[in-house]
Amino acid sequence: MVLQVNPIQKEPVVTWEALPADYILPDDPVENIQQPSLAAALTDALGSSGRIQPQMLIGSNFGLVATVNKKIVVKAPDWFYVPQVQPVAADVIRRSYTPNLEGAAVAVVMEFLSDTEGGELSVRSTPPYGKLYFYERILQVPTYVTYDPYEPSLEVRCLQNGQYTLAQADANGRYWIPELELFLGIWQGERLCQTTNWLRWWDREGNLLWSEQAQQERQRAEQERQRAEQERQRADILAAKLRELGVDPDAIA
Repeated sequence: MVLQVNPIQKEPVVTWEALPADYILPDDPVENIQQPSLAAALTDALGSSGRIQPQMLIGSNFGLVATVNKKIVVKAPDWFYVPQVQPVAADVIRRSYTPNLEGAAVAVVMEFLSDTEGGELSVRSTPPYGKLYFYERILQVPTYVTYDPYEPSLEVRCLQNGQYTLAQADANGRYWIPELELFLGIWQGERLCQTTNWLRWWDREGNLLWSEQAQQERQRAEQERQRAEQERQRADILAAKLRELGVDPDAIA
């Protein structure tokens, strides 16, 4: 009889070290044309509602760095949020972000599902590390969001006791994101001439956070409504004056 011994899975040794200046960051193209727009819409809505502060770091397709077992590992999520980072000099361009060295830990990460089978949900624990494994075990990101805009399907995972568990949506199909104190959900509509299923933010009271473009469109619609109302009031005043003069305004029309 052959005795089979399962290998013991060693915990990764994670350190937070500065990325060398000559390190070549991956420059992979986005996997579909909607990814940049989806990420930009999320950030735009936060900015338009005054929820972005100078000490925060919000980005997309931007390298998050950890040193695992003495080897540098970089993942570039589709969207991420860090509540507090150390400032850099005005003439310095931030190339990447190393948590715990350059500021706080990453609080929220989002990945928009691609055609790569299981890519965003991979738990591969050896290089190249799966994304879910990297965010759960290496970066230990409290909230990990995966989104398929074509289904559409939204899943939110929360870190509990070192492992991700699926969160439950509320009655509106939205998820509470405690790190941002906002609800996240799916909204179908048009932005930048694209009609699709967007990820959007709602506040505690259930109010949708509007992006800058949407606010401008709402303002233009309100201005048009006010102009139409002014024209109607002027027409009513003119009609009243004509009646005072014994003229039927309907007959003139």
